Amino acid sequence: MWRSIASNALTLFIVVLVVAAGLLAWGREQFTGPGPLDQAICVRVERGASLSGLSRALEAQGAITDARIFRIGASYADRADDLKFGSYLVPEAASMAQVLDIVTRGGQSTCGREVNYRIGVASAEVVLRELDPASNRYLELAVFDPAAEPPPQPYVEAANADDLRWRVTLAEGVTSWQVVESLKRAEFLSGEVAEVPPEGRLAPDSYEVERGADRTALLAEMQARQDRVLADLWAARAPGLPYASPEEALVMASIVEKETGIADERKLVASVFVNRLERGMKLQTDPTVIYGVTEGRAPLGRDLRQSELRRATPWNTYVIDGLPPTPIANPGRLSIEAALNPAESDYVFFVADGSGGHAFAETLAEHNANVAKWREIERQRGAEGSTGVQGE
Repeated sequence: MWRSIASNALTLFIVVLVVAAGLLAWGREQFTGPGPLDQAICVRVERGASLSGLSRALEAQGAITDARIFRIGASYADRADDLKFGSYLVPEAASMAQVLDIVTRGGQSTCGREVNYRIGVASAEVVLRELDPASNRYLELAVFDPAAEPPPQPYVEAANADDLRWRVTLAEGVTSWQVVESLKRAEFLSGEVAEVPPEGRLAPDSYEVERGADRTALLAEMQARQDRVLADLWAARAPGLPYASPEEALVMASIVEKETGIADERKLVASVFVNRLERGMKLQTDPTVIYGVTEGRAPLGRDLRQSELRRATPWNTYVIDGLPPTPIANPGRLSIEAALNPAESDYVFFVADGSGGHAFAETLAEHNANVAKWREIERQRGAEGSTGVQGE
């Protein structure tokens, strides 16, 4: 009889082990397998949220199939207490394991609403936008120029939300004065700016900030990024360039930045100016003249006058030899790279070609022919424009 009881107990124990193993395997498959979402959604983790409350919310949103399995998996992974506040994009068919990683990894929020203060060459604007998880694209909710109009109601209503993200974005070619003046109008920033940073030393980039961030600290971060970019690219520069220092390369990069907005042209434009420097020719580029007139405080807003082309300023490259003393704007990484690794060419002239790009030439005769073509395009358009680099 005892043998029978022992045999039955052993059998029952084995059955229990098999069932437990099966349940464990099923639970692991449920936790790591594809989830139920048929399209991406935004998931918000509140400050101080509990795993229990979040798991129920995830189940209600259809992001997971079973809140209990999610909690067990989180506890097993020792991440039950690692929830990070924010709004996060959970992709289609994300597993529970992926969802857990998203809501516990931390870092920048990837979903919800964002204010992006975009500082451009001609103007600055505040954009309130919200990510549409289905398309993974931002939808603009409000756009306004803080220098010319009051904040619209959608912005006012959203501005104090604790999960609203804030960003400042600098366009390539913006001047340091424009950046400082624009930051002064950003009501979500704080602190006074004692002086305008040196021209060219702010990196055109996008900067994640907190509401109330200090303006001077933000400018310091912009300078630090530009310093890193310039140092890295200077170390990888082509040999034999006519620059005595990284600062001179930055001056050239700023000229390239202002001369063309076409990425594929930057290295060719840089080659023209490098060739001119090496041949002892004046650079003769309009953007430097414009900087001498405006000192980077505003777009010129009109064509250059002949008197301005002849006026002696430190930046007038129709008058001075070589490079101007400072950059004329804040160049982006691609323009710095172009200045330090220009294309190999014999071009010393270029002019607009009517398509948004430029026609390049090795001789003055070729250049004059290109200028004539551009003048004809201007005549047909009924407008006058810049000729880019002029002849001697």
